[in-house]
Amino acid sequence: MPGTRDDLTRLRAALTAFFALDGFVFAGWVVRIPAIKEQTGASASALGLALLGVSAGAVVTMTLTGRLVRRYGSHPVTVACAVLLCLSIALPPLTHSALALGAVLLVFGSAYGGINVAFNSAAVDLVAVLGRPIMPSFHAAFSLGGMVGAGLGGLVAGSLSPTRHLLALTVTGLLVTLVAGRALLRCEPAVPPDRAPEENSGRGGAPRRLDRRTRRLVVTFGLIALCTAYGEGAMADWGALHLEQDLDASPGLAAAGYSCFALAMTVGRLTGTTLLERLGRTATVVAGGTTAVAGMLLGSLAPSVGVALFGFAITGLGLANIFPVAVERAGALGGPSGVATASTLGYGGMLLGPPAIGFMADWFSLPAALTSVAALAAVAVLVAVATRRAAVAG
Repeated sequence: MPGTRDDLTRLRAALTAFFALDGFVFAGWVVRIPAIKEQTGASASALGLALLGVSAGAVVTMTLTGRLVRRYGSHPVTVACAVLLCLSIALPPLTHSALALGAVLLVFGSAYGGINVAFNSAAVDLVAVLGRPIMPSFHAAFSLGGMVGAGLGGLVAGSLSPTRHLLALTVTGLLVTLVAGRALLRCEPAVPPDRAPEENSGRGGAPRRLDRRTRRLVVTFGLIALCTAYGEGAMADWGALHLEQDLDASPGLAAAGYSCFALAMTVGRLTGTTLLERLGRTATVVAGGTTAVAGMLLGSLAPSVGVALFGFAITGLGLANIFPVAVERAGALGGPSGVATASTLGYGGMLLGPPAIGFMADWFSLPAALTSVAALAAVAVLVAVATRRAAVAG
């Protein structure tokens, strides 16, 4: 394992760069979806099916990456997935049909899912070695990268074609990967003191076999991640429509809804380490989930745009640290496989949110449907409280 504090600092910096790169590249793709839709001539339904390629690739790869990390180590897998992610982001503008778009997005989603499991596994081990709950800081880097990627994408959308924009992302991403990847590969993996050496060799050592109780705990943390990621997906796809459709906000003001949510989540994650050191994991999850419940009820049922925006910001603060805590605990218990399980369930929740909100909006109303975000945040709180003793023991 890294022998000095400087080694650990370099490892942390390299991992932070990859978290930020992941958010930057993904956000750059998202802001060009409307232009890609027009280019391919896809209908809304055909585009929806094509976008499932990202989801399918990510979920399938997440379940496999844990094995790759155990065999080859988290650092090489992180770098390899980063290269694939940066190369694949240039492919969507080269397609001219929904079918072709779906195929290249399957590759992009595979790289996205793989890098998330790989660098989260490395981060979990570093957290254990440092003995400090720094996991939220990595996810804050992802959020910051996403905000920068979305902001720059919006600025250049009028002057650069999707082909040139996403090719620029490829070049930028590969340069970052070259620098951060060399640093990461030179760092020895962080080895938690309670982990057997063969589990950390990255040379095919046999992983520890988890007992039934530990597996249940890993799945439980994955369910907590699912409940909170559901809210992120719902806010990204439905927050602006709620403000514009139900509260008569202008398109520009409606777009600020998700910005308020994302900015508050970033701030929450930047202060997450301090919060975790003062309150502990369970108290942080309970406090965050309770805050998210109040914020989302306010945001979805508010009578005015200003109050709704305030509610969205409170929701972002509340949800900020729950997902990082859930992934960290699942990884501490189950290693790379635990990270893969929690990430897969969490990503599934992010995918479940938008269509579930849509169905409930048809059955009831969009404000009523958005209250399901508060309901699942409450479920995360209840699960955290119910499993507190078991989680501490595990």
